Amino acid sequence: MPTVKPVEQQKVTLQQYDTVRRLTLGKVIIYLCLISLAVLCIIPFYLMLIYSTHNNATIASTFTFLPGPFLLDNYTNMASKINIWRGFANSFFIAGTSTVLSLYIGSLTAYGFAKFKFKGRNWLFLFLLATMMVPGQLALIGMYRLFSTLGLLDSYAAIILPAAANAFNVFFIKQFMESSIPDEIIESARVDGAGEFRTFNQIVLPILGPAISALGIFTFIGSWNNFLTPLVLFFSLDKYPLPVLVALVQGYYGMDYGLLYLGVAISILPIIIVFAIFSRQIIGSVALGAVKG
Repeated sequence: MPTVKPVEQQKVTLQQYDTVRRLTLGKVIIYLCLISLAVLCIIPFYLMLIYSTHNNATIASTFTFLPGPFLLDNYTNMASKINIWRGFANSFFIAGTSTVLSLYIGSLTAYGFAKFKFKGRNWLFLFLLATMMVPGQLALIGMYRLFSTLGLLDSYAAIILPAAANAFNVFFIKQFMESSIPDEIIESARVDGAGEFRTFNQIVLPILGPAISALGIFTFIGSWNNFLTPLVLFFSLDKYPLPVLVALVQGYYGMDYGLLYLGVAISILPIIIVFAIFSRQIIGSVALGAVKG
């Protein structure tokens, strides 16, 4: 039997050691870069929480990473000026309702584009995609006049109904549906006597779960952060969502930084919770859609 000489064994061992050393060094560099990026992303949120515990004078004069004793004072001051929890409830209602309607209507529209053949379908879908290129701010004047004519100004419907028609949701779900749902499944349901709505609700919609879960999180966050539309279409203070109320604190009552930081911290708390809980689902669903597409 051929044998490996001691010198050759030493060379193999040195090569293996050098390879392992390079791999280990590369991993260390990668992890250091990732940790540095994570720290850079976390620092602004940490400082926001820290400054919400300081008063205006401390924030204006010093820079600190340590919490202060004025959290309760800032909250009491804010509660005396605006109903922060009413704004929180408004934001949750508007974002939740808009997300549910947008996902269902978007899925139903995508089902029509993906699984039905009709004249002008491609042109209609191209027109739908073209609307994604128009900034939403350009539609505010038309929306204002339309809802004024319908008598829907200063109502939740003025915010929820436009959000239900989301072109990107239709595009995203249509692409996922074409790659994930064979036509044979739908044809089998039709042969068994199921109507179109029953086929959609009981067969298509459950298969769309990964796409809807990821899209729902982004839709909820986008609706939660919506600022300009409610500012233009709402007039009553008790209907304003949280981002608008926080901005009003800054505009009406002067620049109280401690109060402002506290309001921003409360307003982004649901978003942080959503990402903390559903981060795996977000990454997994988006990756699944990318692989299938």
